[in-house]
Amino acid sequence: MRPPRIVVTSGEPAGIGPDVCIELAALRLEAELVVAADLALLQDCAARLGRRVALLPYEPGLEPQPQRGGTLRVLHHPCAAPVVAGRLDPGNASYVLGLLDRACDGCLTGEFAAMVTAPVQKSVITESGVPFSGHTEYLATRSGAALPVMLLAHGNLRVALVTTHLPLRQVPAAISRERVLATLRILHTDLGRLFGLARPRIAVLGLNPHAGESGHLGREEIDTIEPALAIARREGIDARGPMPADTAFTPRALAGVDAVLAMYHDQGLPVIKHASFGETVNITLGLPIVRTSVDHGTALDLARSGRADAGSLRAAVALAVEFAGRSGADARP
Repeated sequence: MRPPRIVVTSGEPAGIGPDVCIELAALRLEAELVVAADLALLQDCAARLGRRVALLPYEPGLEPQPQRGGTLRVLHHPCAAPVVAGRLDPGNASYVLGLLDRACDGCLTGEFAAMVTAPVQKSVITESGVPFSGHTEYLATRSGAALPVMLLAHGNLRVALVTTHLPLRQVPAAISRERVLATLRILHTDLGRLFGLARPRIAVLGLNPHAGESGHLGREEIDTIEPALAIARREGIDARGPMPADTAFTPRALAGVDAVLAMYHDQGLPVIKHASFGETVNITLGLPIVRTSVDHGTALDLARSGRADAGSLRAAVALAVEFAGRSGADARP
């Protein structure tokens, strides 16, 4: 069977992205990894970390080969400005976005079976003059997806979001019946497509404390979320709730569900990151491609120190390989 080819973007060059990418050379996988990065940057990074890695040029015309320890294929993309570890430079924003563009386009054409992304620094990209709210939104625009859905996963704990990178004061206005319903449809579909869950059970959180407490603590549950859930159920989606967020993550509540849908970023993600930070995988649903990512930032203070933990990137790669291998497989009950 032909091994899938997975592209890994190395992210912000001044951060730990190149460091953790170098650590991927130790993996043995039934898939080919291709790291999109400046070759000289990776060579310097390997030398600073004391890693003996054979960095081989990526040749698109060759058949993909399984990843074997000690080597990495590199899709060379030159940096736009000199890189100093730990020091951000807006001059390299175009480099970071170029990596994403190349990887995303390669996935759309079938050159790559999936893409995995190391962390980027949103602020420095925005400072360069390019509005950028995150990988999720950028890749959705690049791939023509109408609504990307962020999902973080570790084992059987999966948390998806209705809204992502918004100031808290803007969240209530962004939560509409249409958005909740559209998010549920995407989550339901991709839990089957990617995770093999034929009949996923989804717990939906309320927006307000105690899920609004029958309207006494807010009416978003009554006016917006409950009507969306009613439509979803009529469509055959097992959507439960709205549930109070403060009890939805207890072991008893989680025992009967496959995913939790939170209304906003800091309602759901602190829980899963507390449970498994450094091993959690960020997955973008609703795209025409497979994309996984790490659960952490650029950690500028750790760049080239040898203290960066590659656990989340390894997990993201493993899940991307799993998703790529599931293509065309029947969903399990």
